[in-house]
Amino acid sequence: MIDRLLKSTISSKFGKGKAIILIGPRQVGKTTLILSIIKDEKHLFLDGDDPTIRSLLNSPNTEQLRNIIGNYRLIFIDEAQRIENIGLTLKIITDQFKDVQLLVSGSSAFELKNLTNEPLTGRKWQYHLFPISWQEFENHETYVKAIMQLEQCLLYGMYPGILNNAGEEIELLKTLTDSYLYKDILAYNNIKKPDVLEKLLQALAYQVGQEVSYNELSRLLGVDKNTVNSYIDILEDNYVVFRLSGFSKNLRTEIKRNQKIYFYDNGIRNSIIGDFRPLNIRQDKGALWENFLISDRIKNNNYTQSLARSYFWRTTQQQEIDYIETVQGEIKAYEFKWNEKAKVKIPKTFENTYNTSVTVIHKENFAAFLKTN
Repeated sequence: MIDRLLKSTISSKFGKGKAIILIGPRQVGKTTLILSIIKDEKHLFLDGDDPTIRSLLNSPNTEQLRNIIGNYRLIFIDEAQRIENIGLTLKIITDQFKDVQLLVSGSSAFELKNLTNEPLTGRKWQYHLFPISWQEFENHETYVKAIMQLEQCLLYGMYPGILNNAGEEIELLKTLTDSYLYKDILAYNNIKKPDVLEKLLQALAYQVGQEVSYNELSRLLGVDKNTVNSYIDILEDNYVVFRLSGFSKNLRTEIKRNQKIYFYDNGIRNSIIGDFRPLNIRQDKGALWENFLISDRIKNNNYTQSLARSYFWRTTQQQEIDYIETVQGEIKAYEFKWNEKAKVKIPKTFENTYNTSVTVIHKENFAAFLKTN
């Protein structure tokens, strides 16, 4: 098992009177992580995939919950998004059973339908788990072994099952993409035009690192802009993609409204377009490198509860910088190049306007950029 950075964070919240909620996409290791934390403790495991468990936890009263919990002081409810009215059930446990530590895992559908509403307000610690981060991978493999597998990570991504099953990556990614993207997301979000979602994913996969035009996507897909936006919202809520906005503060020529869209995992992106060719013959090598670095930085900022906000920067004169972070007034800027010898033209306009320098991240120095700040 690859140790997760969240392990110590979650463990530190035990016994503080709140439920611990772990959210994330399928197959990223939510169940494995929680079980690794409580494996040496007496606990009650309730699986939301089990119809009997779903029936028991759907709107029980306090006395019924007392019978279910018994003498256990550690309760783990897995796949909680499958249980109706689970938010109210969790509220009762948290309020009425003060000596019980409640741990819950669920997909983003669980978060949207149950946890962002009234029941658990002020009663939960909530964390997000993503595919393996570079720091987690390096901690597990050692720096040298991890670097030797860098190209594989760019092609096949960082899902635990992919990293642990060398030689079976393409088959596993196809299964994951088909089941998670095209079945679970369609089912949970009541999407009425599955063919549009598939075409949208392909269009976004081909545009990684480029500014996205909702008007162009609308024309390409034959649907209105609101539908495009709502589908991208769904993909973002389900941890498939995330958006970066343009950074703008001082210059009239700065692009403000446009967005770039990245994938949380390179392997999912490559599976969507069916392309796993080696890096040395790919024209999208730069896009893969950029997607890998930005997505991993986002993971790490999330795990460390960083206050950093992420952007890209471009002007109407086509000056651009790949990635900007702002942290409590400080501006950090980064340009990404796979080859450390590649020529880089840094926009002096940006450096002079914001009184900062731009750091170039390449395959020889990237590891420090992806480690805990």
